[in-house]
Amino acid sequence: MSALAISALVFLLVLGGAALGAFLRAVLPKHHLSSETKDMVHVGIGLLATLAALVLGLLVASAKSSFDTKSEEVKQAATKLILLDHNLRQFGPEADAAREALRRLVVSKVDLTWVEGDPPAAGAGAAPGVPAAVRIDDIQSLVLALSPTTDAQRALQKQALRLGDDLAQTRWLLVEQTGSSIPTPFLVVLVFWLATISASLSLFAPSNGTVIAVCIVCALSVSSAIFLILEMDRPFGGLLKIPDAPLRNVIIQLAR
Repeated sequence: MSALAISALVFLLVLGGAALGAFLRAVLPKHHLSSETKDMVHVGIGLLATLAALVLGLLVASAKSSFDTKSEEVKQAATKLILLDHNLRQFGPEADAAREALRRLVVSKVDLTWVEGDPPAAGAGAAPGVPAAVRIDDIQSLVLALSPTTDAQRALQKQALRLGDDLAQTRWLLVEQTGSSIPTPFLVVLVFWLATISASLSLFAPSNGTVIAVCIVCALSVSSAIFLILEMDRPFGGLLKIPDAPLRNVIIQLAR
């Protein structure tokens, strides 16, 4: 399910909890709604509210940390791509095929959809020796095929191979991080707590427009928090996706 669909479901469940509380207030005997009962319910709800607040804060911090980590990995990959092109440029004209393959690789991956799979790059306009669908392994093969004749070229080849290995490692690291880091049972329990809090609060609240408006705003606020958490947990799609500006800047640098 998408983050929007899950947050909409949370909104309905929390609002449904408020409706359940209002229904119970109408059908329960009066002695179940005494002041002593109200005090006990408030104590229990205070405990649940504290737990829910702690869990929500933990989820926001965890999702934000994961989002920042993946964004930093993309920036580091962009930096290494520029360094790799710089090394190949210094190597000489023999590395032009590898440079063209690198450019085509970045163009095909610039929208960051490569973490979900490797779509083939366009085959038109490829330089001789450059495969139509470029992967980092193809670039490493082209670098290995170079024949350095000086110590400087051998050092550049070694550095280029190291950068290629780092880029391959970053790619697979991002691919392995595409799944959600929030366990479904964890989210289910949190939503249950929130619905219980909503039901308990409306159990002793009068039925008027102000109370209904407050319940709607609270449900919307909670579902919005869940939406932000899920969006940050899935940073390669949706509204809060990682910007592709670093990779677009790489394309500009490679064209120089």
